[in-house]
Amino acid sequence: MPFDFQGKHVTVAGLGVSGVPAAKVLHGLGARVTVVNDGDDERARAQAADLEALGVTVRLGDGATLPEGTELIVTAPGWKPDKPLFTAAHEAGVPVWGDVELAWRLRGRDGREAAPWLAVTGTNGKTTTVQMLASILKAAGLRTAAVGNIGVSLLDAVTGDEEYDVLAVELSSYQLHWAPSLRAHSAVVLNLAPDHLDWHGSMEAYAADKGRIYEGNQVACVYNAADKATEDLVREADVEEGCRAVGFTLGSPAPSQLGVVDGILVDRAFVEDRQKNAQELAEVSDVDPPAPHNIANALAAAGLARAFGVSAAAVRDGLRAFTPDAHRIAHVADVDGVAYVDDSKATNTHAAEASLAAYESIVWIAGGLAKGATFDELVTGAAKRLRGAVLIGADRALIREALARHAPEVPVVDLDRTDTGAMLQAVREAQRLARPGDTVLLAPACASMDMFTNYNKRGDAFAEAVRELGA
Repeated sequence: MPFDFQGKHVTVAGLGVSGVPAAKVLHGLGARVTVVNDGDDERARAQAADLEALGVTVRLGDGATLPEGTELIVTAPGWKPDKPLFTAAHEAGVPVWGDVELAWRLRGRDGREAAPWLAVTGTNGKTTTVQMLASILKAAGLRTAAVGNIGVSLLDAVTGDEEYDVLAVELSSYQLHWAPSLRAHSAVVLNLAPDHLDWHGSMEAYAADKGRIYEGNQVACVYNAADKATEDLVREADVEEGCRAVGFTLGSPAPSQLGVVDGILVDRAFVEDRQKNAQELAEVSDVDPPAPHNIANALAAAGLARAFGVSAAAVRDGLRAFTPDAHRIAHVADVDGVAYVDDSKATNTHAAEASLAAYESIVWIAGGLAKGATFDELVTGAAKRLRGAVLIGADRALIREALARHAPEVPVVDLDRTDTGAMLQAVREAQRLARPGDTVLLAPACASMDMFTNYNKRGDAFAEAVRELGA
C-alpha cells in the first residue's frame, strides 16, 4: 500500500543535498515536516530560512532529539545508525527511511508507469559504471538518466515532469542501509574492499549493506567473478523467481558471464545457447581509458544493459560515446617522454591498487587522510612497478613505513608539508625521479581534506603543476 503523507508528522534528519529536497517534496505531499540538523552555520541558516518560508519547521543545532509526534524519519544518508535520534525512533517504533527509500516509495505516484531501476554499488567504480550504463541506454534510444549518488537526484527523477523508460542508479552503502524496500530490475556490486568502516562498524556490516542492492532483483544479479565476496552476496540474496546470477571477468567468460577474448568484450550470458555461443559487444579500445579496472566497469555496465534487453550495437555505441569525469585516471600531459596521470579520485587503497595496476613503471604521488587504512598489501602488490614515490599529506608516514617494509629499494621523497602548494613541489620531485616511458601517477589512496577541499581540488592542483612543468 502506498504511504499516505497527508497530515503525517515527518522528521527530516539533516539539511544539505538530500535533506532540503526531501523536506520540500514531503511538504508538497501534505506532510507536517520538521527538519532537524546538527549544524547551525551560515549555510544551514540560509537553507532553514528557505524551508521556513514554505511552512516547514526547522531546528538547527539539535539533531539528537526526536520531535514529539514524529511518525516517520527521512534521513540524510550520511547520518550514522547509532545516533541518539535513531535510538529514540527505534524505541518509539518510528520507521527510518533514507532519501532513496522515499524516492522508491514515490515511484509512479502520479499515475505514470514507474521506470525500472538498474542499480550499481561497490567500493570503487560506481560513478563511472553508472555513467557508462546511462550512455549505453541512451544509445539504445531509451529515455534515461544517471541518478542517485550522482547527477540528477532520485527524488527529482521520480517526482519531476520528465518521464523515463529506465534509470541508471548509483547507490552508496549509506543509502542502501536506509532503503529496506528497494527492489531493482537488475543490480551489480562491482567490488568489495574495506571502506567507511567507522560508519558501518565492521566489514561484515558494510558488505551486508552493499548486498541489499540484490534483494528482490527481477532479472539479473551481476557480480565480479574476481571478487568472491560479491558472488557470495548474490548467493545470500532473496530474489524473484527466474532472476539469474551473471558474472563479469577480465578473462575468457564461462557461460552466464561477460568477459574479454582477444581484445573483444563478449557476452555469454544474454545469448541463446550460452553453452556454445557468445556475442561480441565492443572492443577494448572502445573503452576510455582501457585500464583493467575500467574494462571491468564497462563489462558491469554492459551486463546490466543486456539484462534490460539492450542490443550489442548499443553497448558498443554507448561505450564509444562515454567520456570519463575528471580526476579518474585522466591523462593530463606528456612532458619529456613522461606521462602524467591524475587519479585523485583514488581516495582509498582499493582504488589506488586498480590505478597502479594500469601502468608498468610508475612514480607514485600518494598520501592524505588514511581514514584508518593500512598500506602493506597495496605496496606489496605495486612494488615491482614503482620507480619512486613522493608522499604528501597528514598520514604519509603510514605509506612511507609500508614502503620501507615491502619496497625498501624504491626511492621515497617525504614532503613535510600539508599546504596546497605542496602539490607543485611533489610534481617537481616526481619529475626528477621519472625516466622517459614512466608514468607519474597521482593515486593518493587517501582522502584529500587535510590539504584540499575535496579530491577535485587536489586533482586540479596536480594538473596545474603539470602544466607549469611543460610551460
